[in-house]
Amino acid sequence: MNPGIVTASYIGATILFILALGGLSHPETSRRGNLYAIIGMAIALVVTIAGITANIGILIGGLVIGGSIGLILAKRVQMTEMPELVAILHSLVGLAAVLVGFANFMDPATLFEGVELTIHDIETCLGILIGAITFSGSVIAFGKLSGKIGGNPMLLPARHWLNLGLLITAIYMGKMFVDQSAAGHGGGLIPLLILTGMALLFGIHMVMAIGGADMPVVVSMLNSYSGWAAAATGFMLNNDLLIVTGALVGSSGAILSYIMCRAMNRKFLAVIAGGFGTTTGTVVGAPAAEGEQGEVVAVEAPEVAGLLAEAKEVMIIPGYGMAVAQAQHIVYELTKTLRAKKVNVRFGIHPVAGRMPGHMNVLLAEARVPYDIVFEMDEINGDFPNVDVAVVIGANDIVNPSAQTDPNSPIAGMPVLECWKAKITIVLKRSMATGYAGVQNPLFFKENTRMLFGDAGTTLDAVFKAL
Repeated sequence: MNPGIVTASYIGATILFILALGGLSHPETSRRGNLYAIIGMAIALVVTIAGITANIGILIGGLVIGGSIGLILAKRVQMTEMPELVAILHSLVGLAAVLVGFANFMDPATLFEGVELTIHDIETCLGILIGAITFSGSVIAFGKLSGKIGGNPMLLPARHWLNLGLLITAIYMGKMFVDQSAAGHGGGLIPLLILTGMALLFGIHMVMAIGGADMPVVVSMLNSYSGWAAAATGFMLNNDLLIVTGALVGSSGAILSYIMCRAMNRKFLAVIAGGFGTTTGTVVGAPAAEGEQGEVVAVEAPEVAGLLAEAKEVMIIPGYGMAVAQAQHIVYELTKTLRAKKVNVRFGIHPVAGRMPGHMNVLLAEARVPYDIVFEMDEINGDFPNVDVAVVIGANDIVNPSAQTDPNSPIAGMPVLECWKAKITIVLKRSMATGYAGVQNPLFFKENTRMLFGDAGTTLDAVFKAL
């Protein structure tokens, strides 16, 4: 293919990717942003494939197999499993970077000498290092999000020294690889394999040491890593589009990680360095805890319906429990009914609600909740004193007063939605168990709190019928 056409197509795809990121910055334009990304990726694939002359059959076969698997997974995945899907897709990006790095290293057609060879080898090391960390870390994140691995942090003795040792060893192996590769083609395979092993161990230990409450930060962080792995691969393959795309993904993921950390009053390095929450979860409903905290007031659906019918201002706070119960659709039906009765219904979204950034926004958008009644925490936190009824659906850590009142709490200093300042707070939960961070929640025992126990989908359906 004419190089001019390739360059023009790559520039066009880059512009579309930038427009996609701009579209994804707001729910109302997110569909358009996704469409830009699809068109940009289609252009990139077609132009790249058109320039291939050898082994085209193998390439098409890989595209068909991979595309079919992706299509099937995307159609079958439940909205509650979206964080796990995102994590496992990040792992595939990392694995691809590792495999491309080794393939490029062993390709006899790759001929560099002197400084060019050294630069190319460094690019190979970086691609494999970042890719391996992304791969193993994402697999562990997938396990934690899906419940196959416990959410409590694995805090090994001297874990920070272990991380530092693994990283220094990987860097030293990278230097050995560059030195041996310069001595002759094919040299340096053993150091490169050791580097890969160290990076895989580093990724596993890094994510295992991070507690459940920090998983939204981990997901965005791994998203950033996958972008930098792609950018390093782009330098390795001398592919400008891959460099730009990887840089866009890497930088946007890093910015998102910063936003998540700021929302939790956490430092990024503190999140990466080690766990969050207790190492063993406690149950708030245990007799000792209940005696200290107070009495729980349970209610039934008809009473909740009565409180909502008499209210003028209602604030709904969704959490991961809403996702598990697939309750977003009945929430929307309830919202429509209340608004038809002239009740002002709004939604308060915490930045780290759910298991990945924007999890609640995606669920509400799927249920067609109007965007203009969905607000971020900073926009509505000051309105709770004027709210008649606050409805907490399966959220725990993001509405925990301990963040403000207990300096010894693991979530101390974390900004939370101050729903306890409403006249009445109704909490929907399956049980009195703690949240993902394993932290007790005094909200459940406050005088103006009412607990509606059961599956959120079932209980809200009963509230809807009673209303």
